Amino acid sequence: MSLFKSILNTIPRPLLIKVSYVVRPIIAFSLKGNKYTDPIDGKSFRKFLPYGYGKQRKNALSPSTLSLERHRLMWLFLKDETNFFSSTKKLKVLHIAPEQCFLDIFRKQKNLEYITSDLESPIADVKADICYLPFTDDEFDVVFCNHVLEHIPDDTRAMQELYRVLKKGGFGIFQIPQDLSRKETFEDDTITDRKERAKIFGQYDHVRVYGKDYFNKLRSVGFTVDEVDYTKKIAPKELERFCLMKNEILPVCYKK
Repeated sequence: MSLFKSILNTIPRPLLIKVSYVVRPIIAFSLKGNKYTDPIDGKSFRKFLPYGYGKQRKNALSPSTLSLERHRLMWLFLKDETNFFSSTKKLKVLHIAPEQCFLDIFRKQKNLEYITSDLESPIADVKADICYLPFTDDEFDVVFCNHVLEHIPDDTRAMQELYRVLKKGGFGIFQIPQDLSRKETFEDDTITDRKERAKIFGQYDHVRVYGKDYFNKLRSVGFTVDEVDYTKKIAPKELERFCLMKNEILPVCYKK
């Protein structure tokens, strides 16, 4: 096991977040170059960092923002296909388990009232359980909840809460690790060994592997769901330069 993989599997996430603020500038400086670019901050590097709890992906983690492929894809979608950055009306945004690569940028956006929430993250504004969110019905114009639901035993309840707090006419992006070769989601709480769970579910603290039925599960709680393969709109050279994963699906959810 590599040192980087060992760190991911042993150090608690809240501590990793704190440590990353210290080491990130050092790593970014050491990897300066012009082969790959992070579209979130526009900085370029000779390589990105590998990442993954199981088999590590090359050039996955941006040294400057700590964005992964899915973050960079979401950023490009928001910038080019929505009014998230350009709305003249102030948007009220809820971000569950906020990612560092977005946090400071979204907080500085003058057109956003940006609220973050998580049960454990040290960088979240509101400490809350996603299954019992302390917000009113129809409160937010936009909701982000990325790579969270696979950790939640009662994901239906969590989805219902996301639907409840989203305004009619609003949208959300709820990314998850997904195996599109699976027709149905797989979960088995009788598997308790951490190594076995990591092998089967991709990470020891995941409770399921989502299949193609994930989108219909979101629809079952009321969302209208667009399964957006935004990589098809991005030129091959940019896919490579931004280190994106071809054919990754963005679940863009609307409350009508």
